[in-house]
Amino acid sequence: MLAPGRYSATCEASPNIALVKYWGQRIPEYNVPYNSSLSLTLDGLATRTRVAFDPDLPADTLELNGTPVDGGPREDVSRFLDLFRERIRRPWHAEVVSRNNFPTASGMASSASGFAALAGAAMGALGLHWGPRNLSRYARRGSGSAARSIYGGFVLWRAGHRWDGTDSYAVPFRGPEHWPEFRDIACLVDAAPVKSVRSQEAMQRSVATSPVFERRQNQLRRRLMRMRSAIDRRDAGSLFPLIMEECDSFREVCETTDPPLDYLTAASRAILDEVRSINRDEGRPVAAYTHDAGAHVHVFTTAPHAPALARRLGALPGVRETRILRPGPGVRWIRPAGSKDPTVKLWGR
Repeated sequence: MLAPGRYSATCEASPNIALVKYWGQRIPEYNVPYNSSLSLTLDGLATRTRVAFDPDLPADTLELNGTPVDGGPREDVSRFLDLFRERIRRPWHAEVVSRNNFPTASGMASSASGFAALAGAAMGALGLHWGPRNLSRYARRGSGSAARSIYGGFVLWRAGHRWDGTDSYAVPFRGPEHWPEFRDIACLVDAAPVKSVRSQEAMQRSVATSPVFERRQNQLRRRLMRMRSAIDRRDAGSLFPLIMEECDSFREVCETTDPPLDYLTAASRAILDEVRSINRDEGRPVAAYTHDAGAHVHVFTTAPHAPALARRLGALPGVRETRILRPGPGVRWIRPAGSKDPTVKLWGR
């Protein structure tokens, strides 16, 4: 039984980059996708969020990267916290303080790590003893891809079939230790535009207007099965072409949406061209590109190739920075300063 007081917890989550994309919602109000997806949770990038519920607060507050935030983002957070208020049957508002160590709202999956961390912090603050599957369901309600950031390594988000979305949640596929040589070169480009159309609205526009959306849906199950098999075998030569095929398919849906959705800059497209050129030069696929709804590009490779590829990609005009990232952990809760073990990691496998 919760007594009046201040309930606080801090949670950290990492973004994930999708190998098989989620684009289009079968049940928009619950963020339930049309298709299952496959992702990699990334090490080195993180959102850290503190949630403090307090019965004396007159309204929810949000601070993001050191700046108080009102309007749409704060309203999104409030609607999400309503799910927890309904669960505990208390109208308590909360103070939310969140910080990213990577660009926000530019295709680096900040909403995935953001809502995964928010869900974990709210759960921890209220002492709710949920397992990861239930936390994944709740995180999905804030941002669909947040369902995957609950776990580390390679993660499968099951689309489900039920009308209420209760069977739509993520499960671990292969932990970060499964393929220790796997690398993601995150290529951050100059002047990456903040998205003018939010992803949730954009993807439903694609569902309604793209003439290739249905064809893509018909291809996804087989592509997903082939990717899972390649990951199981740690077979980069089979996996990398599939990743690029999937990215090109996703981009075709965006570009054939009415009006078209074009998230890439000239620098983004130069990275794609350079990866194609690298593979031609090598005579085999040693790298694969992908991107989400944003201008930054992720280039997958293996550890022996990563340093040279990062230098080559970093020298392209418009590429501001490259970061070599490993498979990362799932959500983790941060204990207060002074604790002997300040970081508690759970569900990181």
